[in-house]
Amino acid sequence: MAEIKTLGILTSGGDAPGMNAAIRAVTRSAIFAGWKVFGIHRGYEGLIHDEVSEFTTESVSSIIQRGGTILKTARSEEYRTAEGRRKAYDVLRKHNIDALVVIGGNGSLAGAVDLAREYDIPVIGLPGTIDNDLYGTDATIGYDSALNTIVECVDKIRDTATSHDRIFFVEVMGRDAGFLAQNSAIAAGAEAAIIPEDSTDIDQLATFIGRGIRKSKNSSIVIVSEKDGGAMHYAERVRKEYPEFDVRVSILGHLQRGGKPSAYDRILASRLGVAAVEALQEGQRNVMIGIHHEQLVNVPIAQAIKKDKPIDPELIHALTVLSI
Repeated sequence: MAEIKTLGILTSGGDAPGMNAAIRAVTRSAIFAGWKVFGIHRGYEGLIHDEVSEFTTESVSSIIQRGGTILKTARSEEYRTAEGRRKAYDVLRKHNIDALVVIGGNGSLAGAVDLAREYDIPVIGLPGTIDNDLYGTDATIGYDSALNTIVECVDKIRDTATSHDRIFFVEVMGRDAGFLAQNSAIAAGAEAAIIPEDSTDIDQLATFIGRGIRKSKNSSIVIVSEKDGGAMHYAERVRKEYPEFDVRVSILGHLQRGGKPSAYDRILASRLGVAAVEALQEGQRNVMIGIHHEQLVNVPIAQAIKKDKPIDPELIHALTVLSI
């Protein structure tokens, strides 16, 4: 493999708190290694349109505490085509970029795999998504911050739920993964979580109603993943099937993505960013840097995006026990 002298960095997909900490870590680690660094703005779309600028250590000063991503992010339909990826590669060649670090979720890392396969360029992925749904890493950049935001919101919603004897269905992100819903339900003392992974339950709503609210409670919080109609779907069912209950819905939406990253996310992103550059120095390519039992690990990107990340059944059991 040719020696790496110039590194490109981009963020793609949904933004996540801690992305800036990762950008900072990758930039400074690469400069420490003696490399030039280019920041690619607006993800793959910006790469196609040559929205590229050289980064220095000053470029990433005072960003570790900021949410979002200074590189910005965008969806790119053009990049999904072979012609679009060819344009992206031509821009990399124009700037003599020898390797690429991609910070993002499932779709973003899949895009990195396509580029690496078609043009033989070394790519390292960093898991940046609040959903925590990438296989091979215990945590993704942004997940802890989003979880804390949800818990803070639910704590406030509970004040109203209790004051008015209401059931609140709180919808959180996680279309295909229930990590945010399940763990925020435990942390906020919610009565139930309705998640994609528990869909084998014949009727999660009926189970919740029978287990808790009818027995002893006049108010309840139920955290719902956004899949299959989300909170509105279950609230409508309660209004029709259990009209004796006063029901409200709160959809947290993009509140979950915003805000300063937690200390954990800043540390995680910093560790992963340093490890990304060191992996390239060691000749690694097409791997995602993750964390497992607090140890950094290299996971083939193809595995990270194709394998489902299971939720621990013990978490589901714990919430059931604690919600009586």
